[in-house]
Amino acid sequence: MAEKNYFIQDKPFRVPTTDGKVINEHFGLATTRTREYSIAHMIAPPDWSEPHQKPEFDEVTLVLRGKKRIEVDGETIDLQPGQSILIKGGARVRYSNPFEEPCEYVSFCVPAFDINTVHREEG
Repeated sequence: MAEKNYFIQDKPFRVPTTDGKVINEHFGLATTRTREYSIAHMIAPPDWSEPHQKPEFDEVTLVLRGKKRIEVDGETIDLQPGQSILIKGGARVRYSNPFEEPCEYVSFCVPAFDINTVHREEG
């Protein structure tokens, strides 16, 4: 049988977290060993935040529900449902959800998200 020119992902990889955030990687290093890009569906709970980081990859965020706060090189942006943003690799960025409702969004990284190239700051 010939190999198909498509792949339906119905078993994304649930990234283990300790902060209540849900991360389901559909394509990327953890699921398909794809290095060129990654795409993940995420839900950030209220009052969630992560440390500043300076990733080597570009990241596009598309908010589906709720709001997401993004600090980029000292500027604060509150992304609304239906809005998206491109953060270029090398920018100092911090993602958070200081709001009362969960934030559901999709993240697309080029090249793929890699814990070794995200460069999160301590504490």
